Amino acid sequence: MPGSFDPFTLGHWDIVTRAARLFSEVIIAVGANDAKQCHFPIQTRLAMAQACAQSLDNVQVAIMSGLLVDFCRDHDAMVAVRGARSGSDFEAESAMALMNADLGAIETVILPASSAVGFISSTLVRSILRAGGDAYGYVPEPVAQMMQKEL
Repeated sequence: MPGSFDPFTLGHWDIVTRAARLFSEVIIAVGANDAKQCHFPIQTRLAMAQACAQSLDNVQVAIMSGLLVDFCRDHDAMVAVRGARSGSDFEAESAMALMNADLGAIETVILPASSAVGFISSTLVRSILRAGGDAYGYVPEPVAQMMQKEL
């Protein structure tokens, strides 16, 4: 399950826990992309995902740089799991799925967001934090604790 996870939200957690029920092993691939301006440094984002994943025996966390297809090949992964909140998310994810299939024969499973968390995005959480608001109810408890220390 690739993403920037900036920060890791309840929406991400929803997809991870559902993927963990569907697959024998799930790897949360925390993206290290120099072209993307992240609020939280890669090591903090990695620690956030690790703090959440420790409660699931079949979930690991790793840093991903470069192409997803290369990461999948290096980790013997044949499926990428993605979440989608809306039609525009599905459209974007479908295009990426087709490209990943063409580049590296990677299949993509797109899970629709659960209604309880479908409105949550990392972008909105960061916006609330920048405006001085309380966004801690939109992230898992371990992430809320890390964000309070970081901020």
